[in-house]
Amino acid sequence: MKEKEDIRENKWDKLLKIHTMGRDDSNADQYHYPYEPTPYSVLERLANTGIIRKNNTLLDYGCGKGRVDFFLSYQTRCKSVGVEYDERIYNKAVENKESAISTGRVSFKAENAEYFAVPKEVDRIYFFNPFSLEILQKVMHKILESYYENPREMKLLFYYPSNEYIAYLMTVNELMFADEIDCRDLFQKNDSREKIVIFEL
Repeated sequence: MKEKEDIRENKWDKLLKIHTMGRDDSNADQYHYPYEPTPYSVLERLANTGIIRKNNTLLDYGCGKGRVDFFLSYQTRCKSVGVEYDERIYNKAVENKESAISTGRVSFKAENAEYFAVPKEVDRIYFFNPFSLEILQKVMHKILESYYENPREMKLLFYYPSNEYIAYLMTVNELMFADEIDCRDLFQKNDSREKIVIFEL
């Protein structure tokens, strides 16, 4: 099964003309979690929901080498902004941008998420456990700041969320639980975290 998954991962990387495979925890610490790309099978499922469309702008926190950004902008024609604090991994995203096929709609910022000012056009935000709860709380503050400056419908997408993430998100008054995309059937082990949880502002 693992081999089949790797073949699929490779196929998409080749098609998109990018290199995003493999895990990297060289700069991980208690606040910043390792780079691990979202499986393409999960991104395909998300792209097929219609939650992200071509008039949306996606913000990807802890974008790593840019897989989510390139894939979703290719599949849904949305614009995408990736934020990455690890300079070495950020440089890989920039390298990917030189060869990627959907490069025109994708941009990257080398910044710490908690200081990043959320652009006013952003209305979809993606998280794959990029950082600790402490940082998530600061990031939420930045998202709300942007929302109050420019009220708009915003959807926050949390792939493979931890219980502490969910517990915290349930306490944010402005957030409303909207939906959940079950991804358990895409993998061998029946893991209850294998889902994308969607909150709306």
